[in-house]
Amino acid sequence: MSDTRTSAGPDLLLVGGRVIDPASGTDAQMDVAIDGGRIAAVGPALARAGARRVVDVSGSLVTPGLIDLHAHVYRHITDFGVEADDAGINAGCTTIVDQGSAGAWTFDGFKAFVVDRAATEVLLFISTNLTGTLRGCRGGPLCQTPELSDVDVLAGFAARFPEIIRGVKGHSDSGGWSHWGNRMFEMSRACADATGLPLYVHTGELWKVDETNRPDPRSVMRDTLALVRPGDLLAHCYSCRDDGILGPLAAPQQELLDSLATGVHLDLGHGVNFSFDTARRMMDAGLVPYTISSDVHGDFYTHDNDTTLDYSLLGAMSKMLALGFDLDYVVRATTVHPATVLRMLPEIGTLAVGSRADVSVLDAVEGPWTWRDSLGMAMPGDRRLVPRLVVRAGQVHVPTRRLLRDVTGPWERLAA
Repeated sequence: MSDTRTSAGPDLLLVGGRVIDPASGTDAQMDVAIDGGRIAAVGPALARAGARRVVDVSGSLVTPGLIDLHAHVYRHITDFGVEADDAGINAGCTTIVDQGSAGAWTFDGFKAFVVDRAATEVLLFISTNLTGTLRGCRGGPLCQTPELSDVDVLAGFAARFPEIIRGVKGHSDSGGWSHWGNRMFEMSRACADATGLPLYVHTGELWKVDETNRPDPRSVMRDTLALVRPGDLLAHCYSCRDDGILGPLAAPQQELLDSLATGVHLDLGHGVNFSFDTARRMMDAGLVPYTISSDVHGDFYTHDNDTTLDYSLLGAMSKMLALGFDLDYVVRATTVHPATVLRMLPEIGTLAVGSRADVSVLDAVEGPWTWRDSLGMAMPGDRRLVPRLVVRAGQVHVPTRRLLRDVTGPWERLAA
């Protein structure tokens, strides 16, 4: 990587990379000029004279800043949250969205100690539950209850902090339905309706189930689909859980197909239940995620422990490539599509002139690599995406890759 400095012109010039910007249909070797924290120009062989800094990114992919629509980064308040910048700029992402770690009662701390301190842009889909998700779902009393939900309080926070709160997080799984029927999910629906924000729905068994009232797995998804609306997202679309979007079925329910046809979206939400087998059955039915996200978080069983984390957004993108998706698709699903969900296009999600200078520079490393899903199933691959550098609001960052254990060897990570 070369770096030269002169006295005038654009602040930064990225030269020689393969620019992939699905929002504009661009896929070509081009340069990207950045000035004042904004994209100033994109084109072949831009003039270097006068640029204050020139960085040669030849051989790399240059994309709009990657957006991870599902992360958990409320560290020290939730016991499973990870450092925001480790999930963000140090993992190749410029924007990350925490999905429900904070609720209205815990939002102020989230803003002060995560959003305001991170170099990464951190946004929130606020939890229907006022306290957020404190114990990761594996211990302590259930806090995702209707009694700890208040539509008016949540809507008040969404109105006061629209630049941060971009949606509502709800859960629909066997545990919740066994305890409260549809009451809790109806609260999530009411919160989304009151704010006019999209609802992001966790699917697949998560909370402890009341075994005396365990619902039929297929009824959970049918009842969930009755309450989602166009623009909402169903998470964990390739989950192995029996009460998930597909479960053990060979083909999707008609209710799912009907719901997707109205504009409900699927999100990958890799997490701890991602399954190659489910992915292939969904793909056979023509069902692919609108957005690719990671659901990166620490261990649910031990406090403040990220050593068990073995997946990432770059890893999820690489696995989708190994499953047969093309590069344009995986970039589209991590840039323009999540930016559309967040209602932030064209500020982010594109390299259009005038948009914020959020850029991810990735290396597509060729060579044999073994991918694994949450069940331990292996799949061979020959390409992995690894972040080379990140430009966030015009500022250059070199990712440490600390949490990218699935796409790097130890020799490819920087010391924290």
